[in-house]
Amino acid sequence: MVGLQRGGSGSALAAQARAQHLGGVVLLGGWDTGAGAVANATATLQRGARVKLLVAADQEGGQVQQLRGAGFARIPSARTQATLGTAAEEKAARGWAAQLKAAGVDVNLAPVADTVPTSLGAANAPIGRYQRDFALGSPATNARYAAAFVRGTRAAGVAPTLKHFPGLGRVTGNTDVTSTGTTDPTTTATDPYLAPFAAGIRAGAPLVMVSSARYPRIDPDNRAMFSKSVLTDLLRGRLGFTGVVITDDVGVAKAVAAVPVGERATRFIEAGGDIVLTASASQAPVMLAAIAAKRASSKAFAAQVDAAAVRVLDLKSDLGLAHCG
Repeated sequence: MVGLQRGGSGSALAAQARAQHLGGVVLLGGWDTGAGAVANATATLQRGARVKLLVAADQEGGQVQQLRGAGFARIPSARTQATLGTAAEEKAARGWAAQLKAAGVDVNLAPVADTVPTSLGAANAPIGRYQRDFALGSPATNARYAAAFVRGTRAAGVAPTLKHFPGLGRVTGNTDVTSTGTTDPTTTATDPYLAPFAAGIRAGAPLVMVSSARYPRIDPDNRAMFSKSVLTDLLRGRLGFTGVVITDDVGVAKAVAAVPVGERATRFIEAGGDIVLTASASQAPVMLAAIAAKRASSKAFAAQVDAAAVRVLDLKSDLGLAHCG
């Protein structure tokens, strides 16, 4: 999945997607010109595609709402959403998702299922600073509202995405802009802060986004998105998730800048992941070449690539973007 910035050429990216068999596009850069402009862009992206692209956007609410303007309601922050009550939250999420669906967006990269400790609060740069969590210090509240958001989004035919597994609430650094302060020394494989992810999975979330932070009490050697212990053993094993695992951005994120571009893709797939998300579409050929080379040299890796492809195609089928037979 590659990024399309506001004002970028949808036709050029559509041609790249067809030529390179890309799986999806994420809309970035703050599309504030309304639903009509987004619908035109998504129609251009999908034109002529036999298997449609997954088109995604970050529509959490508050300061993280990529699509704005006529046809898109202003979504309140998660903290404000958590004052509505879960029934009202589910209804609201269904309405927000219906607006995405009408504009040709199939995947919402939300809700945030992270829990920020009360003692850290706004000092947590990625989540707490922007009130992206539903409640400070309460995995139980975050679990209820993440599940409600998932149910409402699914009811409108859009795929929600739980993020950022196994949680960005206990770090201080934002993995998008720094590698400093991106180690969580606390979270374990049986941590109570995993409850919102478990609740969202039970509610039917078809995607989980994995973070690029480090969790040494789960895996002392690898960042989460490159960790079999995180993706295969914990997420797919202990939590029983059978859907699609997607990276946080691996294109321009500083937390993974030291990892060669091709390895960002192959190491994620080896760990048990499915969709490599890069904000930089120009990186796709390098990643695809690395995947193809490793697939040709390793039967085990080839099987992982095939399994990932099946999971993504199953998701596309569920969303009406691919048809079998």
